[in-house]
Amino acid sequence: MEHNHDHGSHKPGVKEKPATHSHQPGNPPYGHEGHDHHAMMIDDFKKRFWISLILTIPVLLLSEMIQHWLGFTIQFTGDKYVLLTLSTFIFFYGGWPFLNGLMDELKAKSPGMMTLIALAITVAYLFSVTVIFGFEGTDFFWELATLIDIMLLGHWLEMKSVLGASKALQLLVSMMPAEAHLVHGDHILDVKLEQLEKDNIILIKPGEKVPADGIVAEGKSYLNESMLTGESKPVKKEKGEKVIGGSVNGNGSLRVRVLHTGKDSYLNKVITLVQEAQKTKSRTQHLADRAAKWLTYIALAVGLITLFVWLVLGQGTNYAIERMVTVMVISCPHALGLAIPLVVAISTAVSAQHGLLIRNRTAFENSRKITTIVFDKTGTLTKGGFSVTRIESVGSGFKKELLQYAAALEQSSEHPIAVGIIKKAKQENLEILKAENFNAIIGKGVEADVNGRNIKVVSPGYLKEEQIIIPAGSSTSEAETIVFVLLDNQLAGYIALADEVRPESKQAIESFKKNSIKVMMATGDNEKVAKAVAQELRLDGYYAEVLPHQKVEIVKELQNKNEFVAMTGDGVNDAPALAQADVGIAVGSGTDVAAETADIILVNSNPQDILNLILFGKATYRKMLQNLIWATAYNAVAIPLAAGVLSATGFVLDPAIGAVFMSLSTIIVAINAQLLKRQIRNV
Repeated sequence: MEHNHDHGSHKPGVKEKPATHSHQPGNPPYGHEGHDHHAMMIDDFKKRFWISLILTIPVLLLSEMIQHWLGFTIQFTGDKYVLLTLSTFIFFYGGWPFLNGLMDELKAKSPGMMTLIALAITVAYLFSVTVIFGFEGTDFFWELATLIDIMLLGHWLEMKSVLGASKALQLLVSMMPAEAHLVHGDHILDVKLEQLEKDNIILIKPGEKVPADGIVAEGKSYLNESMLTGESKPVKKEKGEKVIGGSVNGNGSLRVRVLHTGKDSYLNKVITLVQEAQKTKSRTQHLADRAAKWLTYIALAVGLITLFVWLVLGQGTNYAIERMVTVMVISCPHALGLAIPLVVAISTAVSAQHGLLIRNRTAFENSRKITTIVFDKTGTLTKGGFSVTRIESVGSGFKKELLQYAAALEQSSEHPIAVGIIKKAKQENLEILKAENFNAIIGKGVEADVNGRNIKVVSPGYLKEEQIIIPAGSSTSEAETIVFVLLDNQLAGYIALADEVRPESKQAIESFKKNSIKVMMATGDNEKVAKAVAQELRLDGYYAEVLPHQKVEIVKELQNKNEFVAMTGDGVNDAPALAQADVGIAVGSGTDVAAETADIILVNSNPQDILNLILFGKATYRKMLQNLIWATAYNAVAIPLAAGVLSATGFVLDPAIGAVFMSLSTIIVAINAQLLKRQIRNV
């Protein structure tokens, strides 16, 4: 039989688009390999914060300015040296992360946040030491101590936020069980995961996690794959079907032949993809880096100018230095440095939990610009497998027997149409009869003897050749493929099959149009089928009988019309077009997710997920911009106030107050980034 449909075999091993990796000094690593290190850094900042905070209390009590403000006096012999000793400890112990960060940034020739903090606390400390040893003025020890406390607290809270963002990855890592039940002859051995090898048979008991990717060799069960694919309903698994490591078994026992273990497993590939995406710098991130660097230079310049101007105006060294220190504290681009990495960490980890795997950050952010989306048909807009849509018999009451005879002939074939007929027979709980004297009618169908009768399952071409009248109504839908069943050379009826349109496709395409996105289809299928699907889904256009190189030309042609094109596909034939598109989206579940040219991989083949991806991409970009605007606007207002431009009105921004507001700025940015988790739930 000749049937036209896409032959989109999964996935090409094509080289990934280059990604830029970066690790800023002072920024913690994202990804599960840096988790323990990150947790240790958090504990270190926490310890330094509490110790410094406790020592700050006597520093405050011994400071002249605090005593003056609160109207009390504490004086004893050597009180200034006690103050110096406590402040020196806070400076070196509490301030060490910032002093160390200063060295890292200078080595990298990239002055930034750590440089500014270290500069501010060093200036405050050195000036205060000179005051203790006779220089006229008021010491800054209380401000130095509170500044370090607030900076440590800010860093601690920020790092906890980043750790929270990478928790989703940790959840993925923890999904794998520690051991597997290896079937060894008549025995079951409990072995560690790393001892498993390809083609081992493993037993998965009810309620257990699947320890490795594999194919069911024996048994039936329902598996919960929601954490891996976002599919909320348990998925039925029986002999010959793939299972993914990390999914949870239902009530049945399964014996599974191992396909992939360790680094080749689906779960490991997901984790690697998420890590790569979190490390990859997007254009927005580069914008943030440039802004932070310029802000650093501006802060240094404004700080020195502030010092010079106040000295010229005769306000005194103490006041001039205080203004300079305040400028340098206020203008730390800390919130700016956090604005993008937090959003990146959260969006990639949360996306992975919902079956969206981002490989190219810029493409993900650019998904908001998509004006046209080109779909491959089979397996994306349609279910990708033939299903029986109707059975018609010549005469009446013969439909089940017709299906039973056809199933008997098709039971050993792997052709999509044969698979569809067998699937329908199983759904109807029909006994699959034994076929004898099997014979293929080349290009037209098959024949065999069943229960002593000659049965043929043939294409319309065979009927024309044999001059058998094709019954009316056997070609009502252009999207259907018809096979005819002959009993002893007499036409008994026909079975209509179709690659059914996914029920969610219509809703998704309506939503695309509401979002002003044109929807096109490019398929290797024939013109009639393509037209029928395009009309049913009300597409903006379609291309039929398209070869792989022609899909690339279609994408180029649309790009030449100034369209921002997304291409979606699931097969090797789609790889060149995926690479050419502005955003390449690979669809298709299973263990082949990593071998793609696509920028983004959807674990499920649901077109609704592509709309979710675009909407989440827009939400992510909005969050990045909001954080950038907040961080830079805050600095734009705070720096002049810190320099003392409103001093004539009596308003002077104190260094410690400035530090409080700066830390609040970073916390606001962190909270705003965390709100992104709600966005994907609403998508």
